[in-house]
Formats: sequence, structure tokens, C-alpha cells
Amino acid sequence: MSSVLTSNRRPADLTAMALLLRGLHLDGLLLAGIGAIMVVGLLALYSAVGESGTLVFRQAVRLAAALLAMLMVAQIPPAWYRRAAPWIYLVGLALLVMVLLTGDVGKGARRWLDIGLRFQPSEIMKLGLPLMIAWLLHERPLPPSFGMIVASLLLILIPVALIALQPDLGTAILLTMTGAAAIFLAGIGARYIFGAISLALISLPVLWYWVMHDYQKQRVLTLINPDSDPLGAGYHIIQSKIAIGSGGLFGKGWLNGSQGQLEFLPERSTDFIFAVIGEEFGLLGALSVLLIYLLILFRGLVIAATAQDTFSRILAGTISLTFFFYVFVNSAMVTGLIPVVGVPLPLVSAGGTSMVTLLAGFGILMSIQTHRKLLAR
Repeated sequence: MSSVLTSNRRPADLTAMALLLRGLHLDGLLLAGIGAIMVVGLLALYSAVGESGTLVFRQAVRLAAALLAMLMVAQIPPAWYRRAAPWIYLVGLALLVMVLLTGDVGKGARRWLDIGLRFQPSEIMKLGLPLMIAWLLHERPLPPSFGMIVASLLLILIPVALIALQPDLGTAILLTMTGAAAIFLAGIGARYIFGAISLALISLPVLWYWVMHDYQKQRVLTLINPDSDPLGAGYHIIQSKIAIGSGGLFGKGWLNGSQGQLEFLPERSTDFIFAVIGEEFGLLGALSVLLIYLLILFRGLVIAATAQDTFSRILAGTISLTFFFYVFVNSAMVTGLIPVVGVPLPLVSAGGTSMVTLLAGFGILMSIQTHRKLLAR
């Protein structure tokens, strides 16, 4: 009896901050990493937009709203998300269909809905899909059977196809990677992994000739030889490489980047903001930012590894790996390792819906970590 009573006492070395975080269902290490990236993002954005502070203020408001969303999501136990997963997925699908029928068109793509609040429904599916696959595989024998793998693939294919029709190939590819990560975390056999890789390689010609639009093909060709059209398709990546290369080891200093300050660098407040960081803070600064991202990823994977049920484990791991995919794709795109696909740098690039979705995902991670039940030894 005394041991039970002792286990329920608050440890004497818990600080007031730790008690506050526990009461709010927030994970201190994850919150610290997110806060550090937010500060870097605001500094980089202020430099990218010049003297005007309007965009920075709007970004700060969005960050505050996203943090509030994260706090609210963290209060809800994982069991509720398990029950709600099918409905969140179905609502996401319905909104994607509405986009194709009545969505707003911008820059040649139909990706937005305006219902008093303009947003991209594809962002909802970034959480809806891993929730649904984790729900499907919960309390089923693992590794999943062939039938469960096929069912999971169908759940991935439907929203991916709807998003590709917008067209938004970048988000479609990332959502495919998200779904694949969820299936992988369920423990599928090596033969399925090699089969998926082989199928992906075989489908590349189909993707090239029947799925990709001309401008998307041009991005791939530009990656191979950006100098073939230096003032057109290759302009973005050429200017990005110049900015990052000119930063050297230590950078030119905050607000002193020539490519960003003189507006040679396009999309410097959104997709190519990592080039602003590389130019002004140098290689060491860019690597420091990537290190913070890796620490956030590591904390998320630790939460996944210590989760107490299959649903929470698959969901937490998938959210963490999806975050890593976005960081990798953006940084690789900006440095010319992969084609330009229009993926923002998480918590740094200017944006609204994507930021709320991302921090809502982190709220789910915190919920999984802080709603852990005391198990009998």
C-alpha cells in the first residue's frame, strides 16, 4: 500500500514549469524545439520581406493561432481520436471533392475552399490519412496481412488521386509518403517493401507520360540542367544556389543577404526561405536549423516508441516522419537535390492552414505522451 501511495505523490524535484506543462498536457522538449524553430522563422521572414513588418505580424498571429490549436488538441485523449478517425477521414474526402467542384482557382490550380475562411482541404487529409490507417490497423494482428495492406493502399489512393487532380503533385507525393510511413510502421515484411519499390520504379513512365503536366515535367528537366533556361524555369534554383553559396560558413549577417534583400531570390518568404537562412547565417546556421528539426523528429519518434497501444504508436510515428518528409523535401529542393515542388519549410515559411495542421499534429503527439496510463508492473 505504501508503495502505491508513494507512486502517486509528486516528485519533490518537479519544478513549477514542469507541473504547468503536465497540467496543460504539453511535452516540454517538443515545445522547446517548436519554439526555437518559430523564432528562427520570424527572424528569417523579417529579413525576407524587408522593411515591411505586416507579413511578419500576420505570421506571428498565425503562429499564435496554431499554438492555441495545438494546446486544444493536446487536451483530448488519444482514445477520442481513435473513435473519430473514420469521420475525420470522410470529412476530408468530402472537402476534397468540393474543391474539384466549386473550389477557388489560383495560379492555375484549384486547391482552395472559401466558406468565409479560405483554406486548403488537403491539409486536413495530412492528419486524416494517418488517423485512418492507424485506426484500421489497431487491434489487428501485426504485421498486417496482405488484405489489410491492400485496404490501406486504397485509403491512400483515393485522397492522393483527388489532390493530384487539383493539380497538386507535391502534396500528393507527400501524402503518399505519409501513408507509406504508416504502413511501414505497422511492420510489413521485406518482400512488400521491395515490391513497393519495384512498382514505383515501373510506374515512373506512366507518371511521366500520363499524369504529370508540362510545367511539372519542366521542373524535372530544369533540375538536370537549370542553365538551359536561366531566366525562366531555372531562375528559382539558380538564385537559391547563389544565395546559399554566397553565405559561406558563417553567413553575411542578419538583414545583410544580397540575394534576399535585393529581391533576386523568388518566393523568399515561402518556399525558398531556407535560402535566406543559408545566405545570412551561413552553413553553420543552416545546419543548426536542421539540427533543431532533427531533435524535434527524435522526440516525436521517442514518443511513438513508448506509446502504449498500436493506434498511438503508428499515429505518432507517422506524424513525426511526415514532419521529417517536409523538412527534407524543402531543404533538398532549395539546394537543388530534387525538383521544385512547392513545399513550405515547416514553421518557418509564411503560411496559414499548413501551420495549423502541423501544430495540431504535434498536439496529438503531446496528447499521446501526456495521457499515458500508469501500467502495473
